[in-house]
Amino acid sequence: MNRPAAVESAPVVTVTAGAVRGKVENGIASFLGIPYAAPPFGKDRFRKPRPHEPWAGELDCTAYGPTPPQAPYSGGLEKVLPSVIIEGEEILNLNVWTPAGAIGGDELLPVMVWVYGGALTRGSNAISLYDGATFARDGVVLVAINYRVGLEGFASFPDTPGQNGLADAVAALEWVHAEIAKFGGDPARVTVFGQSAGGGIVGALLGLPQARGLFAGAIVMSAPIGPRGKPPRREVTALVAGSLGIPKTREAFAEVPPAVLVDELSKLTGGGALIGGRASFAPDPTLGDPWREIEAGANADVPVIVGGTAEEFGLYLGPTGLRSRIKWYHLLLALVMFRPGPRRLRKLRSKTPEAGVADLFGAVASDGLISRAAHRLAKLRARRGGRTYVYEFGWRSTVLGLGAAHGLDIPFVFDALALPDASMLAGDGAPQRLADEMHGAWVRFAKSADPGWPAWEGDGSAKVFA
Repeated sequence: MNRPAAVESAPVVTVTAGAVRGKVENGIASFLGIPYAAPPFGKDRFRKPRPHEPWAGELDCTAYGPTPPQAPYSGGLEKVLPSVIIEGEEILNLNVWTPAGAIGGDELLPVMVWVYGGALTRGSNAISLYDGATFARDGVVLVAINYRVGLEGFASFPDTPGQNGLADAVAALEWVHAEIAKFGGDPARVTVFGQSAGGGIVGALLGLPQARGLFAGAIVMSAPIGPRGKPPRREVTALVAGSLGIPKTREAFAEVPPAVLVDELSKLTGGGALIGGRASFAPDPTLGDPWREIEAGANADVPVIVGGTAEEFGLYLGPTGLRSRIKWYHLLLALVMFRPGPRRLRKLRSKTPEAGVADLFGAVASDGLISRAAHRLAKLRARRGGRTYVYEFGWRSTVLGLGAAHGLDIPFVFDALALPDASMLAGDGAPQRLADEMHGAWVRFAKSADPGWPAWEGDGSAKVFA
């Protein structure tokens, strides 16, 4: 039987822009929807984030703030991936969970900053799985940020370069660096972590000069990171401009309501993600190439965890019905695209001896997009003397044939298996001992820069959670 939460007096913290009032339940203080930058609309639409204007009085931060413009998942992914959409313009907000006693205390606690995934087209910090109370319970201040997604965050114009969503993440980290001590967090012990597109943002932050000094640790979960490839043949901004019959300029796009741009983007993504090479966002040349910075040794002194799930592509094979549509020629195309090589292919085949064509296709794609990227990062950092801890999540869900699918590790990392959103992915009866182990490792890393298993030393070994 669940006990009612013990609600205590409302805490108030004064940050640079004004006072924020949160709430306390069971000894955990939460501040939801704190603005960290000005609303990116009107004259600021499609521009880099700027500081928020001061406000008068106490800002009520007891409920989640507005979410970035987006459409909910569809095409089958809505069966396993939650969407939360809250209207409003104050979308550049963040949530803070901290032990109530840490506010105004003498000891500053380690901080973790969560960056959500969603293929750069979806996601928000208002999803229940990202509640940071379990981290605060274990002595870590958890911050969950919003950043602009879709065209609002990653459209690119000749007169205004894109990647504003990445700039939002930097602005949020700058806010954390300046303000988190007021919530009991240590700005010198910040670990930034993210999954999927959020992991890609964390990977970019590792090589982004603008983010240097803003974090002391990083965790990259299930992200297709690596060298910048050729410019996309089908660039999203140009495709949408052509579809709407408008110039590819910031001024023209700023005249289009956000909901219209969301609808146009949904037509490109089919309700899911930007996968399969159909279209992608162009990089911002003003930000340089983060991977080259990593190759040159950027943040080699920052410890990193990197890894993913054993069957990433299971997220798309089961819920969408794609498994029944994959044929041998799709597998051949994947082999040509990712070139696993005979030894690697034998290893993938040995891990899935009973798999059919679709599952082997998924294994090749998962390996090419995620697993090899993780090992490439670990190998590169090892050459520069960096400490990198590699992991693989292998527990298999029976929901809709997911297996050890992309995103399945999130409810374990957040120790959130009891939530309905976790059941969508993991089903009933997911092992709590695995959540204890994985959540505990992430907490240890935030506190000591060591998750509890050996750093990668060139042998390709990984910690397996199963």
